[in-house]
Amino acid sequence: MSNLGYTEKVLDHFKNPRNPGRIEDADVTAKVGSAACGDMVQLYMKVDPDTEVIEDIKFESFGCAANIASTSVTTTLAKGKTLEEAKNIHFKDVVEELGGLPKHKVHCAQLATSSLKAAIMKYEAKKGKRAVDEDFVKRMLTGVLDPAKGLNIVAAKRVDQIEIDGKRIKVVLSKDIDEETRSTMADDVLGALSGLDLDVSVE
Repeated sequence: MSNLGYTEKVLDHFKNPRNPGRIEDADVTAKVGSAACGDMVQLYMKVDPDTEVIEDIKFESFGCAANIASTSVTTTLAKGKTLEEAKNIHFKDVVEELGGLPKHKVHCAQLATSSLKAAIMKYEAKKGKRAVDEDFVKRMLTGVLDPAKGLNIVAAKRVDQIEIDGKRIKVVLSKDIDEETRSTMADDVLGALSGLDLDVSVE
């Protein structure tokens, strides 16, 4: 371990991350935020429609060294795998690949694998292979942060109601959110559910 409590592998993936950046013509994107420290990950994936193999995967990370390193490793583990295989990537696999993480940073590996699973869920919904129900919407909304609490809006109990009527989805935010924050949250909610054939509104 280094004097920061990080292994050489963590520092390597932090300083030289694998698969950083965007995929402009991605088949799916997903953003997930951590309630623990405010770290965020945006994932981009290209998937072969016939074999469901992840052909390319990139990420943008907004957070600490452990967050960047964990997401870097997660993308290397997922690239070239089928969606079903990638679903089985566990945060413990990421920690092991990194040679360990300090206990207070293990949530970064959980965040990285959560972003992968969210991207897969979104891809499946896009292809009609997963129902767009309340659980799905809540999972997508974990990428929307409440800046006042540093938590995602689901964990912060800022979502009063989710109404689903076919392809119409209405997300009702708490009444006590100030106008400026509400506007930002509404934009982020629309972004979290973008790329799907849905009519989304936020109140």
